[in-house]
Amino acid sequence: MVRLTDLVLPALGVVVLTAMVMSEKLVQPTPQPGRVKVTYWEKWTGFEFDGMKAIVDDFNKSQDRIWVDILPISNIDQKTMMATSAGIPPDLAGLFGPNVPQYVDDNAVMPLDKYCAKYGINRSQYIPAYWDIGAYGGKLYSLPTTPASTALHYNTKMFKAAGLDPNKPPKTFKELDAYAEKITTKKNGTLGVSGFLPSEPGWWNWAWGAFYGGRLWDGESKITANSPENIRALKWVASYSEKYGPGDLQSFRSGFGNFSSPQNAFMAEKVAMEIQGVWMGNFISQYAPELEWVASPFPYPEDRPDLKDTAIVDEDVIVIPLGAKHPDEAFEFIAFMQKQKNMEKLCLSHQKNSPLRNISDYFWKEHKNPYIRLFDRLAYSKNAKVPPRIGIWAQYNSELIAAFDAVSLLTKTPEQALKDVDARMQPLLDQYIVRRKMRQGVSN
Repeated sequence: MVRLTDLVLPALGVVVLTAMVMSEKLVQPTPQPGRVKVTYWEKWTGFEFDGMKAIVDDFNKSQDRIWVDILPISNIDQKTMMATSAGIPPDLAGLFGPNVPQYVDDNAVMPLDKYCAKYGINRSQYIPAYWDIGAYGGKLYSLPTTPASTALHYNTKMFKAAGLDPNKPPKTFKELDAYAEKITTKKNGTLGVSGFLPSEPGWWNWAWGAFYGGRLWDGESKITANSPENIRALKWVASYSEKYGPGDLQSFRSGFGNFSSPQNAFMAEKVAMEIQGVWMGNFISQYAPELEWVASPFPYPEDRPDLKDTAIVDEDVIVIPLGAKHPDEAFEFIAFMQKQKNMEKLCLSHQKNSPLRNISDYFWKEHKNPYIRLFDRLAYSKNAKVPPRIGIWAQYNSELIAAFDAVSLLTKTPEQALKDVDARMQPLLDQYIVRRKMRQGVSN
Protein backbone atom coordinates (compact mmCIF):
# COMPACT_ATOMS: atom_id res chain seq x y z
CA MET A 1 0.00 0.00 0.00
CA VAL A 2 1.25 3.44 -0.86
CA ARG A 3 1.39 5.59 2.23
CA LEU A 4 1.54 9.36 2.16
CA THR A 5 4.37 9.28 4.65
CA ASP A 6 6.45 7.40 2.08
CA LEU A 7 6.44 10.55 -0.04
CA VAL A 8 9.11 12.41 1.93
CA LEU A 9 9.31 16.13 1.27
CA PRO A 10 12.68 17.67 0.48
CA ALA A 11 14.50 18.99 3.50
CA LEU A 12 13.89 22.55 2.39
CA GLY A 13 10.14 21.88 2.32
CA VAL A 14 10.21 20.69 5.92
CA VAL A 15 12.15 23.78 6.96
CA VAL A 16 9.67 26.04 5.18
CA LEU A 17 6.72 24.27 6.78
CA THR A 18 8.24 24.52 10.23
CA ALA A 19 8.94 28.22 9.73
CA MET A 20 5.33 28.83 8.63
CA VAL A 21 3.92 27.11 11.67
CA MET A 22 6.32 28.73 14.12
CA SER A 23 5.55 32.15 12.67
CA GLU A 24 1.95 31.69 13.80
CA LYS A 25 2.69 30.28 17.23
CA LEU A 26 1.34 32.27 20.13
CA VAL A 27 2.74 32.23 23.65
CA GLN A 28 1.55 28.89 25.01
CA PRO A 29 1.21 27.76 28.63
CA THR A 30 4.04 25.44 29.65
CA PRO A 31 2.81 21.87 30.20
CA GLN A 32 3.14 20.59 33.71
CA PRO A 33 6.04 18.11 34.17
CA GLY A 34 5.17 14.49 33.53
CA ARG A 35 2.23 15.15 31.20
CA VAL A 36 2.00 13.90 27.64
CA LYS A 37 1.88 16.93 25.36
CA VAL A 38 -0.77 16.73 22.63
CA THR A 39 -0.32 19.28 19.83
CA TYR A 40 -3.62 20.54 18.39
CA TRP A 41 -3.78 22.70 15.26
CA GLU A 42 -7.00 24.64 14.76
CA LYS A 43 -8.07 26.96 11.93
CA TRP A 44 -10.00 29.46 14.03
CA THR A 45 -9.06 32.89 15.32
CA GLY A 46 -10.94 35.42 17.43
CA PHE A 47 -14.00 34.34 19.40
CA GLU A 48 -14.12 30.99 17.60
CA PHE A 49 -10.59 30.10 18.71
CA ASP A 50 -11.39 31.34 22.22
CA GLY A 51 -14.38 29.00 22.35
CA MET A 52 -12.28 25.93 21.63
CA LYS A 53 -9.47 27.21 23.85
CA ALA A 54 -11.93 27.19 26.75
CA ILE A 55 -12.70 23.51 26.09
CA VAL A 56 -8.96 22.76 25.95
CA ASP A 57 -8.45 24.57 29.25
CA ASP A 58 -11.28 22.58 30.85
CA PHE A 59 -9.71 19.35 29.66
CA ASN A 60 -6.25 20.27 30.91
CA LYS A 61 -7.75 21.06 34.33
CA SER A 62 -9.82 17.88 34.42
CA GLN A 63 -6.84 15.48 34.72
CA ASP A 64 -3.08 15.48 35.29
CA ARG A 65 -1.80 13.07 32.61
CA ILE A 66 -2.28 14.95 29.33
CA TRP A 67 -1.70 18.54 28.26
CA VAL A 68 -3.34 19.74 25.05
CA ASP A 69 -1.49 22.62 23.39
CA ILE A 70 -3.80 24.39 20.92
CA LEU A 71 -2.31 26.51 18.15
CA PRO A 72 -4.15 28.64 15.53
CA ILE A 73 -3.00 27.78 12.00
CA SER A 74 -4.03 29.51 8.78
CA ASN A 75 -4.60 27.40 5.63
CA ILE A 76 -4.86 24.44 7.95
CA ASP A 77 -5.98 21.92 5.37
CA GLN A 78 -2.86 22.51 3.28
CA LYS A 79 -0.40 22.80 6.16
CA THR A 80 -1.70 19.71 7.93
CA MET A 81 -1.32 17.70 4.72
CA MET A 82 2.21 19.03 4.24
CA ALA A 83 3.15 18.23 7.82
CA THR A 84 1.70 14.73 7.57
CA SER A 85 3.54 14.02 4.32
CA ALA A 86 6.75 15.22 5.99
CA GLY A 87 6.22 12.89 8.94
CA ILE A 88 5.76 15.72 11.45
CA PRO A 89 1.97 16.01 11.89
CA PRO A 90 0.21 17.47 14.88
CA ASP A 91 -1.66 15.06 17.14
CA LEU A 92 -4.97 16.76 16.36
CA ALA A 93 -6.16 18.94 13.49
CA GLY A 94 -9.35 20.93 13.11
CA LEU A 95 -10.30 20.57 9.45
CA PHE A 96 -13.37 21.23 7.32
CA GLY A 97 -15.90 18.47 6.66
CA PRO A 98 -15.21 18.29 2.90
CA ASN A 99 -11.49 17.67 3.64
CA VAL A 100 -12.21 14.19 5.03
CA PRO A 101 -12.42 12.20 1.74
CA GLN A 102 -9.23 13.75 0.37
CA TYR A 103 -7.34 13.02 3.59
CA VAL A 104 -8.58 9.44 3.66
CA ASP A 105 -7.69 8.87 0.01
CA ASP A 106 -4.20 10.25 0.65
CA ASN A 107 -3.73 8.04 3.74
CA ALA A 108 -3.28 11.15 5.83
CA VAL A 109 -5.74 10.52 8.66
CA MET A 110 -6.43 7.74 11.16
CA PRO A 111 -9.73 5.84 11.43
CA LEU A 112 -11.45 6.45 14.75
CA ASP A 113 -13.72 3.39 14.98
CA LYS A 114 -11.77 1.50 17.65
CA TYR A 115 -11.53 4.63 19.79
CA CYS A 116 -15.24 5.35 19.45
CA ALA A 117 -16.04 1.78 20.51
CA LYS A 118 -13.77 2.13 23.54
CA TYR A 119 -15.42 5.37 24.67
CA GLY A 120 -19.00 4.39 23.81
CA ILE A 121 -19.36 6.96 21.01
CA ASN A 122 -21.71 5.90 18.21
CA ARG A 123 -23.94 7.21 15.43
CA SER A 124 -27.15 7.00 17.48
CA GLN A 125 -25.93 9.90 19.64
CA TYR A 126 -25.64 12.31 16.68
CA ILE A 127 -27.84 13.95 14.11
CA PRO A 128 -27.20 11.52 11.22
CA ALA A 129 -26.01 14.09 8.67
CA TYR A 130 -23.30 15.32 11.03
CA TRP A 131 -21.99 11.87 11.94
CA ASP A 132 -21.97 10.82 8.29
CA ILE A 133 -19.73 13.73 7.26
CA GLY A 134 -16.92 12.01 9.16
CA ALA A 135 -17.62 8.57 7.67
CA TYR A 136 -16.00 7.40 4.45
CA GLY A 137 -15.50 4.00 2.87
CA GLY A 138 -17.20 2.23 5.77
CA LYS A 139 -15.06 3.77 8.49
CA LEU A 140 -15.18 6.89 10.68
CA TYR A 141 -12.34 9.39 10.34
CA SER A 142 -13.57 12.55 12.08
CA LEU A 143 -15.99 13.80 14.69
CA PRO A 144 -17.79 17.16 14.75
CA THR A 145 -16.55 20.28 16.46
CA THR A 146 -19.16 22.85 15.40
CA PRO A 147 -21.83 22.11 12.77
CA ALA A 148 -24.21 24.32 10.84
CA SER A 149 -27.26 24.30 8.61
CA THR A 150 -28.69 26.96 6.32
CA ALA A 151 -32.03 28.74 5.90
CA LEU A 152 -33.57 31.75 4.23
CA HIS A 153 -32.95 34.97 6.14
CA TYR A 154 -35.24 37.88 5.33
CA ASN A 155 -35.69 41.49 6.41
CA THR A 156 -39.20 42.03 7.77
CA LYS A 157 -38.98 45.83 7.58
CA MET A 158 -38.21 45.62 3.88
CA PHE A 159 -41.08 43.18 3.45
CA LYS A 160 -43.47 45.67 5.00
CA ALA A 161 -42.17 48.54 2.87
CA ALA A 162 -42.89 46.47 -0.24
CA GLY A 163 -46.41 45.60 0.92
CA LEU A 164 -45.51 42.00 1.81
CA ASP A 165 -46.67 40.16 4.91
CA PRO A 166 -43.57 39.63 7.11
CA ASN A 167 -45.26 36.61 8.67
CA LYS A 168 -45.51 34.83 5.32
CA PRO A 169 -42.07 34.04 3.91
CA PRO A 170 -41.84 32.68 0.37
CA LYS A 171 -42.40 28.94 0.26
CA THR A 172 -41.53 28.28 -3.39
CA PHE A 173 -38.98 29.63 -5.85
CA LYS A 174 -41.82 31.25 -7.77
CA GLU A 175 -42.87 33.16 -4.66
CA LEU A 176 -39.24 34.01 -3.88
CA ASP A 177 -38.80 35.56 -7.32
CA ALA A 178 -42.09 37.48 -7.02
CA TYR A 179 -41.20 38.81 -3.57
CA ALA A 180 -37.74 39.79 -4.78
CA GLU A 181 -39.16 41.77 -7.69
CA LYS A 182 -41.53 43.68 -5.40
CA ILE A 183 -38.71 44.64 -3.05
CA THR A 184 -36.07 45.50 -5.69
CA THR A 185 -35.70 49.20 -6.42
CA LYS A 186 -33.72 51.22 -8.92
CA LYS A 187 -32.44 54.76 -8.69
CA ASN A 188 -31.31 56.62 -11.79
CA GLY A 189 -31.35 53.34 -13.67
CA THR A 190 -29.11 51.47 -11.22
CA LEU A 191 -30.01 49.02 -8.51
CA GLY A 192 -30.56 50.58 -5.12
CA VAL A 193 -31.96 47.61 -3.21
CA SER A 194 -32.27 43.97 -4.25
CA GLY A 195 -34.90 41.59 -3.02
CA PHE A 196 -32.71 38.55 -3.61
CA LEU A 197 -29.54 37.58 -5.48
CA PRO A 198 -28.49 33.97 -6.18
CA SER A 199 -24.89 35.18 -5.94
CA GLU A 200 -25.24 36.55 -2.41
CA PRO A 201 -23.33 35.61 -0.31
CA GLY A 202 -21.94 33.26 -2.96
CA TRP A 203 -20.63 30.56 -0.60
CA TRP A 204 -22.81 27.71 -1.89
CA ASN A 205 -23.03 28.34 -5.62
CA TRP A 206 -22.35 24.63 -6.16
CA ALA A 207 -25.55 23.74 -4.31
CA TRP A 208 -28.31 25.43 -6.31
CA GLY A 209 -28.82 22.25 -8.31
CA ALA A 210 -29.52 20.37 -5.09
CA PHE A 211 -32.45 22.70 -4.37
CA TYR A 212 -33.91 21.47 -7.67
CA GLY A 213 -33.20 17.81 -6.89
CA GLY A 214 -29.91 17.58 -8.80
CA ARG A 215 -26.81 15.55 -7.97
CA LEU A 216 -23.23 16.28 -8.93
CA TRP A 217 -22.06 12.68 -9.31
CA ASP A 218 -23.56 9.21 -9.10
CA GLY A 219 -21.49 8.28 -6.05
CA GLU A 220 -19.37 5.83 -8.00
CA SER A 221 -17.82 6.77 -11.33
CA LYS A 222 -19.82 9.38 -13.24
CA ILE A 223 -19.92 13.18 -13.05
CA THR A 224 -23.50 14.43 -13.42
CA ALA A 225 -23.15 18.22 -13.43
CA ASN A 226 -25.00 18.45 -16.75
CA SER A 227 -28.23 16.92 -15.43
CA PRO A 228 -31.69 18.40 -16.16
CA GLU A 229 -32.10 19.47 -12.53
CA ASN A 230 -28.77 21.26 -12.41
CA ILE A 231 -29.45 22.94 -15.75
CA ARG A 232 -32.80 24.11 -14.45
CA ALA A 233 -31.13 25.61 -11.38
CA LEU A 234 -28.66 27.60 -13.47
CA LYS A 235 -31.45 28.80 -15.73
CA TRP A 236 -33.02 30.24 -12.60
CA VAL A 237 -29.67 31.86 -11.73
CA ALA A 238 -29.47 33.32 -15.24
CA SER A 239 -32.98 34.78 -14.97
CA TYR A 240 -31.71 37.37 -12.47
CA SER A 241 -28.94 38.50 -14.83
CA GLU A 242 -31.40 38.61 -17.72
CA LYS A 243 -33.79 40.71 -15.67
CA TYR A 244 -31.35 43.20 -14.16
CA GLY A 245 -28.31 42.97 -16.42
CA PRO A 246 -25.04 41.22 -15.49
CA GLY A 247 -23.10 44.48 -15.50
CA ASP A 248 -25.57 46.23 -13.21
CA LEU A 249 -25.54 43.26 -10.82
CA GLN A 250 -21.74 43.25 -10.72
CA SER A 251 -21.64 46.99 -10.09
CA PHE A 252 -24.26 46.66 -7.35
CA ARG A 253 -22.38 43.84 -5.61
CA SER A 254 -19.09 45.73 -5.78
CA GLY A 255 -20.51 48.15 -3.23
CA PHE A 256 -21.04 45.47 -0.59
CA GLY A 257 -18.80 45.48 2.47
CA ASN A 258 -17.08 42.57 4.18
CA PHE A 259 -19.22 39.84 5.67
CA SER A 260 -18.02 40.59 9.22
CA SER A 261 -19.00 44.26 9.14
CA PRO A 262 -22.03 46.54 9.30
CA GLN A 263 -21.59 46.97 5.52
CA ASN A 264 -22.51 43.34 4.94
CA ALA A 265 -25.17 43.39 2.17
CA PHE A 266 -27.89 41.84 4.32
CA MET A 267 -27.10 43.79 7.48
CA ALA A 268 -26.80 47.05 5.53
CA GLU A 269 -30.25 46.37 4.06
CA LYS A 270 -29.00 46.26 0.49
CA VAL A 271 -30.36 42.73 0.00
CA ALA A 272 -33.63 41.73 1.64
CA MET A 273 -33.38 37.94 1.43
CA GLU A 274 -30.43 35.54 1.32
CA ILE A 275 -29.40 32.04 2.17
CA GLN A 276 -27.25 31.97 5.31
CA GLY A 277 -26.12 29.70 8.10
CA VAL A 278 -27.01 29.50 11.77
CA TRP A 279 -24.03 31.72 12.62
CA MET A 280 -25.67 34.71 10.93
CA GLY A 281 -27.67 35.54 14.04
CA ASN A 282 -24.45 36.03 15.97
CA PHE A 283 -23.09 38.51 13.40
CA ILE A 284 -26.39 40.38 13.24
CA SER A 285 -26.32 40.83 17.02
CA GLN A 286 -22.77 42.21 16.78
CA TYR A 287 -23.03 44.47 13.74
CA ALA A 288 -26.72 45.24 13.21
CA PRO A 289 -28.58 44.61 16.49
CA GLU A 290 -31.55 46.74 15.39
CA LEU A 291 -32.11 44.72 12.21
CA GLU A 292 -35.60 43.25 11.92
CA TRP A 293 -35.19 39.75 10.51
CA VAL A 294 -36.60 36.25 10.42
CA ALA A 295 -35.20 32.85 9.38
CA SER A 296 -37.36 30.28 7.60
CA PRO A 297 -36.80 27.16 5.47
CA PHE A 298 -35.42 27.97 2.04
CA PRO A 299 -38.02 27.78 -0.75
CA TYR A 300 -38.40 24.79 -3.07
CA PRO A 301 -39.49 24.50 -6.74
CA GLU A 302 -43.26 24.86 -6.99
CA ASP A 303 -43.55 21.50 -8.79
CA ARG A 304 -41.28 19.69 -6.30
CA PRO A 305 -42.92 19.81 -2.85
CA ASP A 306 -40.89 16.72 -2.05
CA LEU A 307 -37.89 19.05 -1.83
CA LYS A 308 -39.34 21.04 1.04
CA ASP A 309 -36.85 21.79 3.85
CA THR A 310 -33.79 21.48 1.64
CA ALA A 311 -30.82 22.80 3.59
CA ILE A 312 -27.06 22.72 3.21
CA VAL A 313 -25.43 21.11 6.22
CA ASP A 314 -21.73 21.08 6.96
CA GLU A 315 -19.40 21.12 9.92
CA ASP A 316 -15.94 21.71 11.22
CA VAL A 317 -14.30 18.45 12.22
CA ILE A 318 -11.45 17.16 14.31
CA VAL A 319 -9.11 14.41 13.12
CA ILE A 320 -5.98 12.56 14.19
CA PRO A 321 -3.45 12.79 11.34
CA LEU A 322 -1.65 9.62 10.36
CA GLY A 323 1.68 9.44 12.15
CA ALA A 324 0.55 11.43 15.20
CA LYS A 325 2.84 10.77 18.16
CA HIS A 326 0.09 10.53 20.76
CA PRO A 327 -3.12 9.22 19.13
CA ASP A 328 -4.51 7.62 22.31
CA GLU A 329 -4.16 10.81 24.31
CA ALA A 330 -5.43 12.85 21.36
CA PHE A 331 -8.64 10.85 21.21
CA GLU A 332 -9.11 11.18 24.95
CA PHE A 333 -9.46 14.91 24.34
CA ILE A 334 -11.85 14.31 21.41
CA ALA A 335 -14.02 12.12 23.65
CA PHE A 336 -14.03 14.84 26.31
CA MET A 337 -15.11 17.43 23.77
CA GLN A 338 -17.93 15.19 22.49
CA LYS A 339 -19.63 15.04 25.89
CA GLN A 340 -22.93 16.89 25.81
CA LYS A 341 -21.96 19.55 28.34
CA ASN A 342 -18.69 20.37 26.58
CA MET A 343 -20.15 20.23 23.08
CA GLU A 344 -22.94 22.61 24.07
CA LYS A 345 -20.44 24.99 25.64
CA LEU A 346 -18.43 25.02 22.42
CA CYS A 347 -21.44 25.44 20.12
CA LEU A 348 -22.85 28.23 22.29
CA SER A 349 -19.53 30.07 22.07
CA HIS A 350 -19.80 29.90 18.25
CA GLN A 351 -23.58 30.42 18.28
CA LYS A 352 -24.19 27.31 16.21
CA ASN A 353 -26.46 24.34 16.61
CA SER A 354 -25.30 21.15 18.29
CA PRO A 355 -24.47 17.98 16.33
CA LEU A 356 -25.91 15.84 19.14
CA ARG A 357 -29.42 14.43 19.35
CA ASN A 358 -29.75 15.15 23.06
CA ILE A 359 -29.86 18.86 23.81
CA SER A 360 -30.31 20.43 27.23
CA ASP A 361 -32.91 23.01 28.15
CA TYR A 362 -29.99 25.23 29.14
CA PHE A 363 -28.69 25.21 25.55
CA TRP A 364 -32.04 26.30 24.10
CA LYS A 365 -32.44 28.96 26.77
CA GLU A 366 -28.95 30.43 26.46
CA HIS A 367 -28.67 30.40 22.68
CA LYS A 368 -28.94 33.92 21.24
CA ASN A 369 -30.28 32.88 17.84
CA PRO A 370 -34.07 33.11 18.12
CA TYR A 371 -34.42 30.50 15.34
CA ILE A 372 -31.96 27.94 16.69
CA ARG A 373 -34.63 25.22 16.82
CA LEU A 374 -35.29 25.73 13.10
CA PHE A 375 -31.63 25.12 12.26
CA ASP A 376 -31.62 22.04 14.46
CA ARG A 377 -34.76 20.71 12.71
CA LEU A 378 -33.39 21.35 9.23
CA ALA A 379 -30.30 19.28 10.03
CA TYR A 380 -32.62 16.26 10.40
CA SER A 381 -34.33 16.91 7.05
CA LYS A 382 -34.32 14.13 4.47
CA ASN A 383 -33.27 16.92 2.10
CA ALA A 384 -30.19 17.94 4.10
CA LYS A 385 -27.41 18.32 1.53
CA VAL A 386 -23.65 18.05 1.99
CA PRO A 387 -20.83 18.63 -0.53
CA PRO A 388 -20.11 15.51 -2.62
CA ARG A 389 -18.03 12.95 -0.72
CA ILE A 390 -15.18 12.84 -3.17
CA GLY A 391 -11.45 13.45 -2.84
CA ILE A 392 -11.33 15.83 -5.82
CA TRP A 393 -14.06 18.07 -4.45
CA ALA A 394 -11.80 21.15 -4.33
CA GLN A 395 -11.21 20.95 -8.09
CA TYR A 396 -14.85 20.15 -8.80
CA ASN A 397 -16.06 23.04 -6.70
CA SER A 398 -13.76 25.43 -8.59
CA GLU A 399 -15.24 24.25 -11.89
CA LEU A 400 -18.78 24.72 -10.60
CA ILE A 401 -17.96 28.23 -9.40
CA ALA A 402 -16.59 29.05 -12.84
CA ALA A 403 -19.76 27.69 -14.44
CA PHE A 404 -21.93 29.74 -12.10
CA ASP A 405 -19.96 32.88 -12.92
CA ALA A 406 -20.18 32.28 -16.67
CA VAL A 407 -23.94 31.80 -16.47
CA SER A 408 -24.33 34.88 -14.25
CA LEU A 409 -22.40 36.95 -16.79
CA LEU A 410 -24.48 35.43 -19.59
CA THR A 411 -21.30 34.39 -21.42
CA LYS A 412 -22.45 30.76 -21.45
CA THR A 413 -25.80 29.04 -21.40
CA PRO A 414 -26.44 26.73 -18.44
CA GLU A 415 -26.27 23.75 -20.77
CA GLN A 416 -22.89 24.76 -22.19
CA ALA A 417 -21.41 25.72 -18.84
CA LEU A 418 -22.34 22.42 -17.22
CA LYS A 419 -21.39 20.40 -20.29
CA ASP A 420 -17.94 21.97 -20.02
CA VAL A 421 -17.78 21.02 -16.34
CA ASP A 422 -18.61 17.41 -17.19
CA ALA A 423 -15.97 17.36 -19.91
CA ARG A 424 -13.24 18.65 -17.59
CA MET A 425 -14.16 16.71 -14.47
CA GLN A 426 -14.91 13.24 -15.84
CA PRO A 427 -11.27 12.56 -16.83
CA LEU A 428 -10.15 13.81 -13.42
CA LEU A 429 -12.64 11.48 -11.73
CA ASP A 430 -11.42 8.57 -13.86
CA GLN A 431 -7.82 9.26 -12.85
CA TYR A 432 -8.84 9.73 -9.22
CA ILE A 433 -10.55 6.33 -9.14
CA VAL A 434 -7.46 4.65 -10.59
CA ARG A 435 -5.17 6.34 -8.06
CA ARG A 436 -7.47 5.45 -5.19
CA LYS A 437 -7.46 1.78 -6.21
CA MET A 438 -3.68 1.82 -6.44
CA ARG A 439 -3.41 3.27 -2.97
CA GLN A 440 -5.71 0.56 -1.68
CA GLY A 441 -3.47 -2.06 -3.25
CA VAL A 442 -6.08 -3.02 -5.84
CA SER A 443 -4.89 -3.61 -9.38
CA ASN A 444 -7.05 -3.18 -12.45
